[in-house]
Amino acid sequence: MLVFTTRREVRGAYAGVFQSRDAAKTYEAIAPFDQALTLPMRLVGRIEKARGSLQAALVPGEPNAETLVELAEVRGSWARYRLSPVTGKTHQLRLQMADAGLPLVGDPLYPVVAADAPDDYSAPLQLVARRLRFTDPLDGTARDYESRFSLTWPPG
Repeated sequence: MLVFTTRREVRGAYAGVFQSRDAAKTYEAIAPFDQALTLPMRLVGRIEKARGSLQAALVPGEPNAETLVELAEVRGSWARYRLSPVTGKTHQLRLQMADAGLPLVGDPLYPVVAADAPDDYSAPLQLVARRLRFTDPLDGTARDYESRFSLTWPPG
C-alpha cells in the first residue's frame, strides 16, 4: 500500500502525518502459532540498521520501536496476526516477530538471511499492509485505505 503525491508543495504536509505518528497503520502476517504466548502483546525495543547490512538488529538502549501484536486467526500450527506498529523503523515488524519466536512465512531475512534467489517467487513473504487511516492534512478529510490482498497459508 502506497500513499504519495505528485505535488511537491504538499509533500511535507503528508510526510508530517507519518512523522507525528498520526497515521494508524495495520498489517497482517502469517507466522507460527505459539499457544504459550499471551496475546495481545506489545513488542518494544531499540532497532538499529547498519549501512551495508541486510538485517536490522535489536540492540540495548532506549526503545525506538513498538508494535501491538494481536491474534486474528489460527489454522493448525499457523496463525494470522494483526500487527499495529506505533513507530516505523526499517524491518520493524519482521525483526520483532522473529525475535518473539514468530518468524514470518517466506521471510528471506529474519531470523537468518536466506540464499539469494532473485528470480524465485515461489515462497513470497506473507506480510501485507492491510489498512491505513489518517486525517488529510490539507482538507481535514478522514482517509481510510484498505487492501484486499490475500495472504497464503502454508500447509499444516
